[in-house]
Amino acid sequence: MWLWPTNGWRITMGEWVAVIRDPRFSPNAVEKDRAILQAVADRLGGALMLEEQDLLSLTNHDLKGKKWLSMGRRPETLDFLRMRVGQGALVINNPEGVARCKRTILRRVMENLAVPVPPKSGTYGHWVKRDDGAAQTAADIVYVPPENSLQAHIDDFLRRGINEMVVEAHIPGDVVKFYGVDSTGFFRIFYPSDDGMSKFGQEKVNGPAGHYVFDIGSLQRKVESVARFLEVPIYGGDAIVTREGRFFVIDFNDWPSFSRCRDEAADAIASLVEVMSSDE
Repeated sequence: MWLWPTNGWRITMGEWVAVIRDPRFSPNAVEKDRAILQAVADRLGGALMLEEQDLLSLTNHDLKGKKWLSMGRRPETLDFLRMRVGQGALVINNPEGVARCKRTILRRVMENLAVPVPPKSGTYGHWVKRDDGAAQTAADIVYVPPENSLQAHIDDFLRRGINEMVVEAHIPGDVVKFYGVDSTGFFRIFYPSDDGMSKFGQEKVNGPAGHYVFDIGSLQRKVESVARFLEVPIYGGDAIVTREGRFFVIDFNDWPSFSRCRDEAADAIASLVEVMSSDE
């Protein structure tokens, strides 16, 4: 059965609603983000694919009995989904956990969980990173070489109206992207310098990967501890691996695009969702 709301899109009487991420939070990855969400929905037998801005148009009738797959990050979206959680609905990822995927909060969480993170200062330069939401442009994550003024770049962020930011030391080493789905065994790593896939190209600061040997299992255990603490089981992020084999987690994200391993990831996510749904 189909219902036709006044704004033109259709509401189905199916079980799942899949919330598409606002394009401003998908810089250079809009179609990739949509593709992983659609792939999961297909494996679950279909879902209503809904833009974030359309959520508030839903009626109480539309909400009845729905389960939610969400890539949403807008504050209004997270508030809306918190209400659904409060009413007993299943929402993946947990909106409270997504709201806590801010860099300052994540740093405290990772420090408390003994996850290695970069020091706040160092001799190889620094990174200034936007904290009041995911990076929306290349200007939201800036490398400052040691010979340049760190304060000048901080002031530039402030002039652009970005009052929340973090400063971390640059660490020479391999940039490693990781993707995971907690409790499924799915965990993959990739080197952006190998395949050239990058949102903003900042991985070039570290140069070509040396493929330094490190304990991938330890990285998985560390970042999964973050995922479980936040209740964000569908996750991704970035780490730096040094020549000596030490790793430092420099980013953790809720529900990435999994563009390098979409089919495998969609299988794992669908498996996780089915287990979580049956546990309700």
